[in-house]
Amino acid sequence: MSFPAIFTAIIVGVLSLILFLRFVLTKKSGDVKPPPRAAGAWPIIGHLHLLGGEGGLPHRVLATLGKKYGPIFTLNLGAHEALVVNSAEMARECYTTNDKAFADRPRSLAVEMLGYNFASFGFVPYGPYWRGLRKIAVLDLLSPSRLRMLSHVRTSEVNFLMSDLYKVWVEGKGSTGKVIIEEMEKRFETLVFNVVLRMIAGRRYTTGDKEGDHVKNTIKDYVHELGTVVVGDVIPWLRWLDFSFQKKVKKTAEEYDVIMEDWIKEQREKMSSGKPVDPKDEVFVASLLTRLNSEQDKDLSVFDKGTIVKATCSTIIGGAADTTTVALTWTLALLVNHPEVLKKAHEEIETHVGRERVVEESDLKNFVYLNAVIKESLRLYPPGAIIAPHQTVEDCIVAGYKVKKGTRLMVNLWNIQRDPEFWPQPEEYKPERFLTTQKDIDVWGQSYEFFPFSSGRRTCPGIGLAVQSMQLTLATLLQGFDFETPTGEPTDMSEHYPGMITSKATPLSVLISPRLAPNLYNQTSS
Repeated sequence: MSFPAIFTAIIVGVLSLILFLRFVLTKKSGDVKPPPRAAGAWPIIGHLHLLGGEGGLPHRVLATLGKKYGPIFTLNLGAHEALVVNSAEMARECYTTNDKAFADRPRSLAVEMLGYNFASFGFVPYGPYWRGLRKIAVLDLLSPSRLRMLSHVRTSEVNFLMSDLYKVWVEGKGSTGKVIIEEMEKRFETLVFNVVLRMIAGRRYTTGDKEGDHVKNTIKDYVHELGTVVVGDVIPWLRWLDFSFQKKVKKTAEEYDVIMEDWIKEQREKMSSGKPVDPKDEVFVASLLTRLNSEQDKDLSVFDKGTIVKATCSTIIGGAADTTTVALTWTLALLVNHPEVLKKAHEEIETHVGRERVVEESDLKNFVYLNAVIKESLRLYPPGAIIAPHQTVEDCIVAGYKVKKGTRLMVNLWNIQRDPEFWPQPEEYKPERFLTTQKDIDVWGQSYEFFPFSSGRRTCPGIGLAVQSMQLTLATLLQGFDFETPTGEPTDMSEHYPGMITSKATPLSVLISPRLAPNLYNQTSS
């Protein structure tokens, strides 16, 4: 055979092999199907109209769709595809096998404007900058040792609440020796607000204080608007319709930034004075400034130090304020609706502490039943019924289905935590389940049947703060007061979903009467 013939044969052989391999790989790729897609999509908006069903509670809508399409399916949210996960098994696969693939966050107009152009580690795209900030938050600002050091902040704020409730009782008690406390959620809000702001900036505000009311209202607007999804977020070419929202958010962002600048200025002045600061009094703003001044981390150099401080503190405020307030409200509502559970919690506290002194944080480890009460409340009414959405940074395979890069992940935690296959009588409030069959399950995101603070790389870094605040608040209040529903009828447990948080739809009113000696209600200090 001549050389040209040999050369031609080689070329033909190589080309044939390439074509064969391409055919095999294409066929193999084609065998991986996309997840089932829900029917009923409309032009342009996709399935958005469906999420307004079930009383405007999207977690219930997704649960209903899951009965038809299975534990995993897709929706079109305007121009974006979303993967809906309705089961623990599917959640486990997303947060373990595909954790890195789902490590990104979707972009939104509100986060861009309020989150310092995605400088906040709660919403920043996955990468070196996110890892650097996350490390600072987990190992420094919200570490167990730092939280122990700041226990006096939580204790004093809970004591302020105790004193306030007792004062209302003294001034308003009738012949029954009881008084109604209206809108208990607002008192929880003030408690959490002051705990967080004292930790971040060393600031404490009282109701009626002009500056305090302005700061509180600005932060409330900030948190609410941060979780708002507008037309342009789902249909980008219609962003011009969001003009009025942009104007509103711009105003909030400017007012919020003035507050943050004031906090940073104050801490810089204290640091430059050279006066020593007791470690337990060092606030997060000062810690961040010190850390950023001492580190030459190129991964954090994409933003200036002031922006990083503002964005990081904003993430902690946004993550802690509403979540803890809502969780406390749901838990107290469940307790007054289940007096037999409330009685057991009272008995446990009385056994370990008694009535001669008030509860301290060192007592919390003994309150096994109260801890089960909190877990069961978070199971039935997680503040985030749908986990804050993730987004894929690359193609991946989930349950044998191909999920494309850029797909948004919607994990229906509410449905997972009410799965009857894992949770017997899932609609019933039974804290005892966490003392028996599910006694080894905790809140740290390692169990995919129960993960109220999310899981994976993006899990909430403030779990310890939230849980300790809830434990101390509830233990102290239950030691100090008897709680009942004002009418003798169960309190309404309707849900409201205004954004990213699932809150109680109606205000929580309770009937209280004291259980301790008067002198134990005035142990307040700042």
